[in-house]
Amino acid sequence: MKKTYLYLLLLPGLLFLTVFMVVPILLTIGSTFFDKGSFTFGGYMNFFKDPYFLKIVLTTLRVSLVTTLLCILLGFPVAYYISKQSPRMKAVLLALAIFPLLTSSVVRSFSWMIILGKKGLLNNVLLAIGLIQEPLDILYTPAAMMIGLIHLFLPLILITLVGVLENIDPDLIKAAESLGANRFTAFVKVIVPLSVPGLIIGSILVFVGSLTAYTTPALLGGKQRVISTFLYQNAITLNDWYLASVIAVIMIVITFVVIALMNKLATKLNPKG
Repeated sequence: MKKTYLYLLLLPGLLFLTVFMVVPILLTIGSTFFDKGSFTFGGYMNFFKDPYFLKIVLTTLRVSLVTTLLCILLGFPVAYYISKQSPRMKAVLLALAIFPLLTSSVVRSFSWMIILGKKGLLNNVLLAIGLIQEPLDILYTPAAMMIGLIHLFLPLILITLVGVLENIDPDLIKAAESLGANRFTAFVKVIVPLSVPGLIIGSILVFVGSLTAYTTPALLGGKQRVISTFLYQNAITLNDWYLASVIAVIMIVITFVVIALMNKLATKLNPKG
């Protein structure tokens, strides 16, 4: 009786998700297999035959993967440092890390436009100290998108890693050192494998966020197209909802494939879970 009562509590949420998320997604997927009333795979075949479309997919994957890797490289040392602080200092540092999430992505993107532009702060500083002779073309490139996305999603990986790292017993490092390992070896052999769950969750959040982000790539990428901006262009500007649906389904498939691969990687890196 008690379990039945608990299941009933789930009913409103499940009903809401089914009506407003599951059903629309299924309808979107189904619509891509019918064109002018007949069943067809033409939408997908035409998409993957077009070099321009493939270039957009590859650019999106490259930007998302590099953003994820850089977030891990930048976030792991910071998260490890935060996890070793006192509870009070840890709360302060986490608050500072989370603070950028309180700012709109539009505001942050416009800030990076001011910094990365040809007459922006970065180029002015580099020209002033003599490191470059002419302004760098950073804005409206994949590099600019990556910078904006790292700023956008780095707090997410920090939060997930801190939660995992602070629960790792520090005596494990001492035990590894007592068996002959130096601090670096102990860190690589003990801390990194135990932090795999946080790395995987954080990586999925960053990758999926980078893959589906629209505002930052649209503002910092300029004419550089990624899947999200290409979908918007076809749906709103060109009013081609059929191709927009095909693109949306491809985004969903890529997301599930990447999540499956990351889970498989996590199992290999940490077989005991």
